[in-house]
Amino acid sequence: MQPIHSASASALPTKRISVLIVDDSALVRRVLTEILSSDPAIKVLGTAHDAYDAREKIKTLNPDVLTLDVEMPRMDGLTFLRNLMRLRPMPVIMVSSLTERGAEVTLDALSIGAVDYLSKPKIDLAATLADYREELIAKVKAAASARVRAPLSGAAGAAAVLAKRAPQRQLRTTERIIAIGASTGGTEAIKDVLIHLPPDTPGIVITQHIPKLFSGAFARRMDSCCQLSVCEAEDGQQVLRGHAYIAPGDMHLSLVRDGARYVCRLDDGPAVNRHKPSVDVLFRSVAQHAGRNAIGVILTGMGKDGALGLKEMRDIGSRTIAQDEATSIVWGMPGEAVALGGAADVLPLGEIYSRILALADEMDITRSTGAGLG
Repeated sequence: MQPIHSASASALPTKRISVLIVDDSALVRRVLTEILSSDPAIKVLGTAHDAYDAREKIKTLNPDVLTLDVEMPRMDGLTFLRNLMRLRPMPVIMVSSLTERGAEVTLDALSIGAVDYLSKPKIDLAATLADYREELIAKVKAAASARVRAPLSGAAGAAAVLAKRAPQRQLRTTERIIAIGASTGGTEAIKDVLIHLPPDTPGIVITQHIPKLFSGAFARRMDSCCQLSVCEAEDGQQVLRGHAYIAPGDMHLSLVRDGARYVCRLDDGPAVNRHKPSVDVLFRSVAQHAGRNAIGVILTGMGKDGALGLKEMRDIGSRTIAQDEATSIVWGMPGEAVALGGAADVLPLGEIYSRILALADEMDITRSTGAGLG
């Protein structure tokens, strides 16, 4: 399957997107069916009440997209997803509860190969269903054209954990800033970059579109497998070399300069590009306060958040990188950035970490010869 370009994401496809809904709750199955059936570009082929029912219906109905409940009787969603990705890889959207437990399980699902995730619908709150409908339909459309990613190999994951055993913690002020933004497919793309970065890497600020209860779990997961020290960002926290700071799921993350230091600033303002945290908010702050001392990286994601911000970074002299189409789950955000001329480099995911390190070295050499802005 090929990734989508965000410019065409809203256009009706020539063929309706077929969906199979898998959930043990009859009420949730009904609500999801009604929502998806309301869009003329989507056809719900059927529903399944557990993994065994789903297995048979996948064989007979051959859906384009699967929505999959995390918690199910007889066989849980993760076990079913592992089997599915091994035997018949296809776009899967996980439907989970917004809890700490739900966050951990959902992150596991994304590492196994799920394309995206969505919370359970709040059926008792009719006012929220309109927003939920829009989000669910958009994610199903993106998933239908997404590139299903093979999960990270066990050997690669083990190597990352081994590398974490003896980290050399850095407590030095960073003179360079690396800013990373991502959305759909981003949790694994960010991991694929961070696990390769050494403990003396310049300070990193990250915005990933993620719910409030998921961002802390995501930060802890990254900290457990990287040589860097990774945490959920706090307001006023100094950005240090060898550290990465992930935006909380309900706050914008910005970078500001405080004398000779860079610090994190959290903002509870309105959503930007319908997102909070927003990648554009982060990139624009980095352009303003770090300028030529920064590297901007935009990874896989639906929509266009971050594209304008990356262009602003490049215009002011920052180095900029976009993930290429072939390795993106959804080539929306990076595709928009490339179309706007915001990306100096367009690279496969596996080459981005080495380019970051090369650019950081070039910036240090430039600064040491007196040509940088310090």
